[in-house]
Amino acid sequence: MIGVLVNVLAIIVGGFIGLLLKKGLNDRIKKVVMQAVGLAVVIIGVSSAILTENILLLVLSLVSGGIIGALLQIDRNLEKLGQSIESKFDSKQGGFAKGFVLATLIYCVGAMAIIGSIEAGVDGDNTTLYIKSILDGVTAIIFTATLGYGVIFSSIPVLLYQGTIVLLGIQAQKFLSEDMIREMSAVGGVLILGIGLGLLEIKKIQLGDLLPAIFIPVAYYLVIGLF
Repeated sequence: MIGVLVNVLAIIVGGFIGLLLKKGLNDRIKKVVMQAVGLAVVIIGVSSAILTENILLLVLSLVSGGIIGALLQIDRNLEKLGQSIESKFDSKQGGFAKGFVLATLIYCVGAMAIIGSIEAGVDGDNTTLYIKSILDGVTAIIFTATLGYGVIFSSIPVLLYQGTIVLLGIQAQKFLSEDMIREMSAVGGVLILGIGLGLLEIKKIQLGDLLPAIFIPVAYYLVIGLF
């Protein structure tokens, strides 16, 4: 769990640094920085997505996962959760829900979150999570400076999400194959690409509803393994 705790701490520290820098960044700088981050996120997403070796499974995962997410109204519930937390604070900054949801998706959806947590749980290797912590800490500074303190609270779902995967890592080792992990990462890459498009204000995608898509490859390979 040490890797997860370091990741959470990096987000919190980066977030507070971002709050300190918030007043020192004018709107033009914030816009340029967000565009730069958006482009970087797009590249990260594409680099993961192109690793797929089963494009049909990738499409199936996105479509079926999206249907499941829409039925469960995950995106809407994430927004409500962010707004609910925001209502408990007297803040003039606004944009809490956007920062909370956006940062949560970025920190939890990526391949590094899944693979790093699995490695930490199965092998006790926190290297990937340490690298992710550095990246998350830097982006937390930028996101908090531009989107507000909602980004800091994204550390809570990161702790719950990655912590759960780590704790289940030993059990997961029994059925997670390289094919499963690769295709899960590819689907996650597509979602990361969607995040980048949102940051660039090209297209707003209901990414919360697409989250179940990450786990469809696991179900797929378990099913075909029965035949």
